[in-house]
Amino acid sequence: MLRILDHIEEWLIAFLIGAATLIIFLSVAHRYGASIDALYPYLAPINMAWAQELTIYMFVWMAKFGAAYGVRTGIHVGVDVLINKLATPLRNKFVLFGLASGASFTAIIGSLGAYFVWHNGMAYATLTALGLETGNYFEGPVTPDLEWSTWIIYLAIPLGSYLMSFRFLQVFVSFWKTGELPVHDHAHVEGLEDETQLSVGEALEVTEEREHMHGGRASSKGAQQ
Repeated sequence: MLRILDHIEEWLIAFLIGAATLIIFLSVAHRYGASIDALYPYLAPINMAWAQELTIYMFVWMAKFGAAYGVRTGIHVGVDVLINKLATPLRNKFVLFGLASGASFTAIIGSLGAYFVWHNGMAYATLTALGLETGNYFEGPVTPDLEWSTWIIYLAIPLGSYLMSFRFLQVFVSFWKTGELPVHDHAHVEGLEDETQLSVGEALEVTEEREHMHGGRASSKGAQQ
């Protein structure tokens, strides 16, 4: 189950950054293409005013879920010079306290965000969809260009914050059991098996064989000449 959640998190982040990049490229190409007289009749009728607004929202969602991804993989920067100088038992207590504080803080942000989203139009939309009385709930504002309900955009706050809180708890439990924190390896490429990596000895043998082959070729060429 956690593996499925990990993949959904990664796919969502990759999709958002890829789609936002593509939309920005198309928007810039449309803007400069419309300035060309030959292309103006074809590009001018196309409305791309929504592109900037959409990419901003996509980057907001990407940032919220990317923050949760950063907790899981150990990407976030931490000032731990003083903590690492402490004795191991005391250091572990500080690390656990920091992880618990992170989980609590993000859970509070998620709860406040959920309250705001619910009262900013989500309650009205939900009750209306269910055919119930909306009471004192109002429809809520919409975005300027896309005219989407703003609660849909702000939904990134509770979803991303709750996921980040869960990741803090996940790292908390893992550190409690193993005493190790996640460390991001920039050189690691997911999908490459360890068996494909040559050891130092094997790498030296391959290098010597290549040098021997090149040396043999050079000798044979000299003899022919």
